[in-house]
Amino acid sequence: MTTIIVHALLERKTVPDMLKLLMQWDIKMGREQDFSEFVVREFAPRLMQLGIEPSEVLYTMYGEGPQMLTMGVVENQEKLSEIMQSNGWKKLHEKLMTYVTNYSQKVVVDNGSDFQI
Repeated sequence: MTTIIVHALLERKTVPDMLKLLMQWDIKMGREQDFSEFVVREFAPRLMQLGIEPSEVLYTMYGEGPQMLTMGVVENQEKLSEIMQSNGWKKLHEKLMTYVTNYSQKVVVDNGSDFQI
């Protein structure tokens, strides 16, 4: 599997209790252009408005594994729970699902590493 780091959005310091939300998916065939526009115009800005600080985006050019891996940092579990239960998250997630398949997510403690699975 070859993975290329597309963009690291923000430099930051690790704070105890910070969490990383890891989301992975494959882009639906024929939706690549629409997906790209959605990510730039809506997905990334809305993540930040909700309180998820985008940190990394990885794109798999070829090989096994998810096509996209996106990571965002949240200050603590309470804030993450609030975000995940919000209407804003539900609407954003629902719209993302129109562009992607094989979506999964998990939350890990942010250890300060640039890459974490």
